[in-house]
Amino acid sequence: MNVTGSTSTLAHRPLLKRLAEKSRASVAFTLDGAPAMALDGDTVLTAVLTQHDRLRRNEFSDAPRAGFCMMGACQDCWIATESGERLRACSTFIAPGMALFTGGEAA
Repeated sequence: MNVTGSTSTLAHRPLLKRLAEKSRASVAFTLDGAPAMALDGDTVLTAVLTQHDRLRRNEFSDAPRAGFCMMGACQDCWIATESGERLRACSTFIAPGMALFTGGEAA
């Protein structure tokens, strides 16, 4: 909650902030139907969390999830694509034109 008691200002606030390697080429993709930018060489996990407050929502509790082990073993980083495919965000590199969904309204 913020100081006014509302959680609305935290919605979609990026979970990660890029501190280094800002000079790599940009990669355009969409996130929940909105245009987004990442850097060449970013994993999907990094690309999403520098734009958004979560990677997906838990299918049982609807709680926000953001990955856990960061090496593809825990199964916590699955994210949906526009085609309905699911991929591991921590071990898949972002590609130009990817359309990803976090489980929000556009999913």
